[in-house]
Amino acid sequence: MRKKHPVSLTDAQRADLEARFAGRLTLRQRNRVQVLLRADAGDTDAGIADDLGISAQTAANVRKRFAAEGLDAALAERPRSGGPAVLDGKAEAVLIGLACSPVPEGRATWTARMLANKLVELEVVETVSEDTVLRVLKKATSSRGRRSRGASRRG
Repeated sequence: MRKKHPVSLTDAQRADLEARFAGRLTLRQRNRVQVLLRADAGDTDAGIADDLGISAQTAANVRKRFAAEGLDAALAERPRSGGPAVLDGKAEAVLIGLACSPVPEGRATWTARMLANKLVELEVVETVSEDTVLRVLKKATSSRGRRSRGASRRG
């Protein structure tokens, strides 16, 4: 069966890919280079996939991107979806400092809702969810008032 997106590399492109393969690459980039070189040599997607430990669809997608967008697009990562971070480094530092500060009177510990409301009150951010607060504190391994810090049982 004839491939819908055949790969025909020029001598310059082949030399460029071989030079890139000799340099430092991530595994994904290395696999993409090999897919293009082997597809140019006439190997099938299934054969390439078996040898590289990838799916045949991945090999087909690399060939398709090469045919549609060119060599650099076939080798590069596309931007990933997702919204921008709600809290930047400065806002995260304020949150962690707030979580480590003394708790309001009449409370035993800070809650995520209280911290989120305090960030809005201090005009650090316009809005922030409790989930975001918890995620930042989890990354920071904040103890939020526990006496014992870390894995050590001493002191």
